[in-house]
Amino acid sequence: MSVAEAPGSPVATLTGAVVLVGGFPLLSGVDLTLAGGTVNVVTGANGAGKTSLLRLLGGLVALSRGEGRVCGVDLARGERLELRRRVGWLGHEGSFYDDLSAAENLTFAARALARPVTGVAEVLERVHLSARADTAAKRLSAGQRRRLGLAWLLLRRPQLWLLDEPYASLDVGGRSFFDGLVLDVAAAGATVVVSAHDTLGVSSASARTIRMAGGRVVEDGS
Repeated sequence: MSVAEAPGSPVATLTGAVVLVGGFPLLSGVDLTLAGGTVNVVTGANGAGKTSLLRLLGGLVALSRGEGRVCGVDLARGERLELRRRVGWLGHEGSFYDDLSAAENLTFAARALARPVTGVAEVLERVHLSARADTAAKRLSAGQRRRLGLAWLLLRRPQLWLLDEPYASLDVGGRSFFDGLVLDVAAAGATVVVSAHDTLGVSSASARTIRMAGGRVVEDGS
C-alpha cells in the first residue's frame, strides 16, 4: 500500500537542504517541491548531486541542515528507516539473492516486509520476465535484473519512485518499455524521480527536467 499525503499536498518538499559527508557537501542547499503524479528527470554531470538528491529523498543519507518532508516524514527528525519503508528505490545494483529465482526473490522480499505475497506472476509478466520466473537471479542479464527491480517496485506500489540511472544496461527496446512503464505509474498517481546524464528517453515525454550542478538545483523546468 502506498502512503498518501493529504489531497493537494506535495509528495516531497526540500528547503535549503544540505547533506554533509565527512564535512564535504554532497548537497549544498536544495530547494525542491515534487507534486503527485509527476515524472521528474534530474540531470547533470558526474558529481552534480543527482544520486545524493535521490538518496536523501529515499532516506539513505541524513539531512544535515535545512528542512525536508517526504511522504509525510520529517527529514529533520531523522526518521530515515520509516521513510525507506514508504518509498521505492532502484539503484545501479538490485538487492537480490543470486541463488533464488526471479519469482522467489520477489516472494522473499514481500514476506520480509510483511506484505501479502500476491501478484508476483502478474508483475513479472508486466516487465516481460515471465519466461525467466524460475531462473536464478545470477543467471539474469544486467538488463533483466534491472527489470526485476522494476517488478519489485510494481509489487510494492510506493507513492514515490526513485530511479538512479535506470537506463543503464537497457537496449533501445528496454528504454522504450521503461518510458511507457514510468508514464503509466505516474498516470496512476505515483511520483517518479529519475536521475540521468542526458535528457533523452522519458524526459522527452512531458516530464519535468531538473538540472543540478555543485549540489544545487540550477535549472528547473517545472
